Amino acid sequence: MSDPFNPHCRACLRLAEFLDQVRVKHPDYHCAPVPGFGDTNPQLLIVGLAPGMHGANRTGRPFTGDFAGILLYQTLFDLGLSNQPTSESASDSLRLSGVRITNAVKCLPPQNKPETSEIKTCNAFLQAEIATLPSPCHLLALGKIAHDAVVRTYGLTLSTLKFTHGAEHYLPDGRMLFDSYHCSRYNTQTKRLDQDMFMNVLRRAATIK
Repeated sequence: MSDPFNPHCRACLRLAEFLDQVRVKHPDYHCAPVPGFGDTNPQLLIVGLAPGMHGANRTGRPFTGDFAGILLYQTLFDLGLSNQPTSESASDSLRLSGVRITNAVKCLPPQNKPETSEIKTCNAFLQAEIATLPSPCHLLALGKIAHDAVVRTYGLTLSTLKFTHGAEHYLPDGRMLFDSYHCSRYNTQTKRLDQDMFMNVLRRAATIK
């Protein structure tokens, strides 16, 4: 698959300026758009929200070194989709099998809350990324923002496909979109999402043909 990612994108002024500020405080952090990671011929694309301050924004790899990555990478390992259960550094030996991970917004947003205009601007990259996927390759959205971003890439209105944990949607090109609550610290600590719930959705998304 060709890579439409632009590592030097500064299209969103607020995000670009915020990254500049963070880079001053943390000069050893990645502090730039974070590319997708994983199998180059995936059967499943997992779409998250955006890089975390001390996770992907630090390491340069989605969910790596981030609390949300604890559940995600452990579950991928338990399902036989990765070679190790943890991901701490972009230089570690982690390898994904049949799975690729990306984000709806490639740059760290303040308070982890991208503005609608930023989501729409970055959507062009997600659309291009989806267009390069092999067929069949289904999609798993972690949270409503990721779900809505995927829906936008298909030119559909957000009311067409509604986000619900465990929902399965057919997309115009024959792919399927699966929904899960985001594997964030907030969702796991409040028990909105537990390991079994996440495992069930991820297993279904990874094995359906």
